Order: sequence, then structure tokens, then C-alpha cells
Amino acid sequence: MKITGVKSHILQYPLEEELGYSQQYYTMRTAHIVEVTTDEGITGWGECFGGGNIAFANKTIVEKVIQPMIMGLNPFDREVLWHNIYNILRDHGQKGMPIQSLSGVDIALWDIAGKALDLPVYQLLGGAFRQTIPVYGYGMMLQRVPDLLDRFALESASIVEHGFQAVKMKIGISPEKDIELVKTVRQSIGPDIKLMVDANHAYTAREAIPLGRELEKLGVYWFEEPVPSEDLQGYRDLCQALDMNIAGGEGEFTRWGFRDLIERRCVDVLQPEVCGLGGITEYQKVLALAHAYFVPVVNHVWGSAVAVATNLHLLAALPDLPGGAHPVQPMLEYDTTPNKFREDLLSTSLGILDQVKKNRGFVSIPQEAGLGIEVNQDFIKEFVSIA
Repeated sequence: MKITGVKSHILQYPLEEELGYSQQYYTMRTAHIVEVTTDEGITGWGECFGGGNIAFANKTIVEKVIQPMIMGLNPFDREVLWHNIYNILRDHGQKGMPIQSLSGVDIALWDIAGKALDLPVYQLLGGAFRQTIPVYGYGMMLQRVPDLLDRFALESASIVEHGFQAVKMKIGISPEKDIELVKTVRQSIGPDIKLMVDANHAYTAREAIPLGRELEKLGVYWFEEPVPSEDLQGYRDLCQALDMNIAGGEGEFTRWGFRDLIERRCVDVLQPEVCGLGGITEYQKVLALAHAYFVPVVNHVWGSAVAVATNLHLLAALPDLPGGAHPVQPMLEYDTTPNKFREDLLSTSLGILDQVKKNRGFVSIPQEAGLGIEVNQDFIKEFVSIA
């Protein structure tokens, strides 16, 4: 089998309402889907992390830089292809957009392998440790509106009513306003629902530690990205100062980037982003490092149904850590804000929301070959952007 083409599809549409997080607000929904074709008619699908104009930069890297490196080669040679690409790109980007671009291509190669062997990707990874996966509902994004507290209360209650047993919200406006928002959501969802908060690296450690102490009083399960990903000492200081879990890692790349984060015990919960860190091939190395240091892993998930499907396989194949009769199960992150690329991109929907409602917060793992998805080409044509 040989690779015959690598194509990027940048999908976009305008949101009805502006959404945001601590760093920016945006009005366009973007997804970057990668399509790899072969001479045997098998097509693989992947996704690159990075929205907005970053997706267009990544498209150039995928099609103009990576594609010529792998044309005519065997898609089963995933390790060889990964290292050849990385070694050539090393002097131009050991992190960031080159690795995001490589991630989407690598995921598509795993999809091809699964389809060719008629096996789900999780079986290529060694098998499924679980048949169902708990899901947490991510929502409550920041908006520049006067009734934000009321909106957070209503949205969080709606997520719980839908069957989610854990929710995540955005913070990062200011410590005082953050505490107000978290108090509102905690009152809305009650004491028994897991609540996570995500600051998107809005603070210094000096600001985040006293904020974290207040969040602990509100029963927050984890404090995500409290400080910038470069501030490893800040992460370590937070882990030592607070009893609450400190989560992070979505902005890190490759095993070499994750090495210091893990070895220095900078997080209590590691959040690798497979569509950004280097794809499934590199995710496996990061996972091995995390397990060597007994750091729990809960994958970061953001994007389209392709990213969600990919993570279903990774979470299915994730070993219990440390193991036991009743181990804590990894959760699937699921964005509940409006997203056509999550709900309508596939010919057959993953049905995550329906499963969550029916099964009180759980979804079943895929049974079909590869990632278990087929992308609707007509949908791509409708939303593809050439900007």
C-alpha cells in the first residue's frame, strides 16, 4: 500500500454568539480535518489542533511540507514516517504548528491501518480496558454580557440535566469574578457533581495559589492550566500549595516536551492533546512517561467529531492506574457548546449526547474498523473555507 495524497480541509462557520476564554473571544467555529488517501482505496482521517487563522498556517505545513515527505510511502510505517518528518522539521519547530500538523497526518495513518486490518484502533493499541467511558460536559465559556452569572447557572444546570455527572467551566477573568462564577455554578449543579475549572493560563502562581484555596472550599475537582505551560516551577508550586488536583499539558508537545512536566511532578492530572502533541504515535510515548511516574491521564479534547472519535479509542486502550478492583476511570471531555463539526460532520453521528442522556454520563466505545467513522464529503464541501 502507498500514500497517494494528503489533503487539508479547513471548515468554518460563524457562531450565533461570541464565545471566549481567558485569552480571547471568537466568532468563528473552525476545524482542521486531514484526509490521507492510498492506492488501495483506503482513506484515513485525522485532525490538527489549532483554530482560526492557525488552521490555515497548519494547512500549508500539511500540504506543502509534510505531504511531499510521505508521498508514495507505506502508511503502515508510522514510526518511520513520524521520525523522518520530525527530524527534518526539528530545526524549524520542535513545538507548535509543525507538530500540530504532524498530529493530524499521524492520526489519519492509524485510521488507515485499522481499516486495512479491519480492526478498531484501540485493538492496534493493545485492546480495550473498558467498554464504556464516563464523559464530562464542558461548557460555560466566557462571554462579554451583563448576565454572565445567570447564563452560567442555566447552562451548568442544563448540562447536568442531560445526564453528565461532571462538568467543566471557564474562568480567568479575575480571581474575584472567577470565585463568583464558580460559586454560581456550584449552587446550580449541587454538591455531588464533579466540577472542574479551566483558567487557560491566565495567572501567575502568586495569583493562582490564593484563588486555588477559594476553589478548594467550593469542592473543585481540578484547577486546569492555572499558569502558562512554560512555568513549570509555578505548576510545581501550585501542586505543593493546594490539595486540589492541578491539571495541565494541553499546550505541550512530544515526549521531550512532556518529560520535564512529568518528571518534576508539575501536574496531578496530565491532559495530553493528541491532535496537537504529535498524534497517536507520539501520544503512546507520552502515556508511557506518565505511567512510569504514576501520573493520571485525562485527555484534552477539542475540535470535531474526528477528535472525539480518536480519543474514544485512546481512552478505551488506557490502562487503569495504578489498578485495582475499583480503579478511577479516565473521562472523555465533551464540548457541549454549539458545534456543527462535532454533531454533523460524520455520515453517522457518534451520538455522544444521546448516549450520555440514556446511560447517565457514559458512552460505549466504537466497534468499527479504524477510528470507526466516515466523514460526510458533502458536509465538507458545504463548510470548507479557502480564506
